[in-house]
Parts: sequence; structure tokens; C-alpha cells
Amino acid sequence: MKKMKKIFLTITLMFCMVAYSSAQDYNTGIGLRGGWSNGLTVKTFIGQKAALEFLVASRWQGFSITGLYEIHTQAFNTDRLNFYYGLGAHVGFWNGDNVKWADNNDSYIVIGLDGILGLEYNFRDFPINLSIDWKPAFNLSGYSGFWGDEGAISIRYIF
Repeated sequence: MKKMKKIFLTITLMFCMVAYSSAQDYNTGIGLRGGWSNGLTVKTFIGQKAALEFLVASRWQGFSITGLYEIHTQAFNTDRLNFYYGLGAHVGFWNGDNVKWADNNDSYIVIGLDGILGLEYNFRDFPINLSIDWKPAFNLSGYSGFWGDEGAISIRYIF
């Protein structure tokens, strides 16, 4: 587990070092996230290009809480269009009743690591932000393994 923490910290620091400056168009956004799981999203910038995003989502008769560190850069030389990527972690509580992949209808508490890769647009004339992303995850405990099916569209009120 110590080795995993060192790897996670090293990767996080590498993401911070390779990111270049790009000003964000908002400070905080709160909204809805819909995809294979549905829930709430809160994103807040902690620097010119760095943001923290927190997700609470429901799936498989349970829910998960995810925290992500993201780097934002302007995409395609287009104002208000940003590309972002990052890393984070999650904890989930799943009820295995009537879920095909669950063993013996067991319930699970999972802990794992997440990545995120996305594109967002911030409207100029009204405080709305739209984003689309892919958020692969790897569960370290509970029902462990790689989960690459987590994609979503989010809409946020930004201020």
C-alpha cells in the first residue's frame, strides 16, 4: 500500500508539472452529472489551471463519492473551451442485489483510484458550463478491478 501511495503522489506531481498556464472562466460550478451513473458535481478552481472536482453518484443500487484533481488548458485555440485531465480517488457502497456481476448478491464497499479526461465549454452570456468526460477507475478493494465504462455529460451553474 505504501508503494501505491508513492506512485499516486508521483503521478499527481507529474500532472502538475507538465500543465501550462491557462486562465479559467469561472471559480466554482455546481450541477448535475448524467451517464452510466447519475449524480451531483461540484468543481472549484484552486489556481489558474488547477481545479478540484467532487462527485456524488448513484449506480448499481448504491452510491459513490469521488474527489479529483484536474488540470485545465484551452482547447483548439477556442475561447471558453477547455480540455482537462486529472487523477483522484473514490469510495463506493454498492448493493449487489439483482446485479449480474455481483457474487451471491453481496454488498460491496469499494475504494479505488480514478482518472479523468474531458472537454468543457463555458457560455459567455449566461452562467452555464457543459462538459463531457471519460472517468476510468480501478477498484483496489471490495469488488476490485478496472472499470472503463464511466463517461458522463455534466451541466453546471458557474459563479
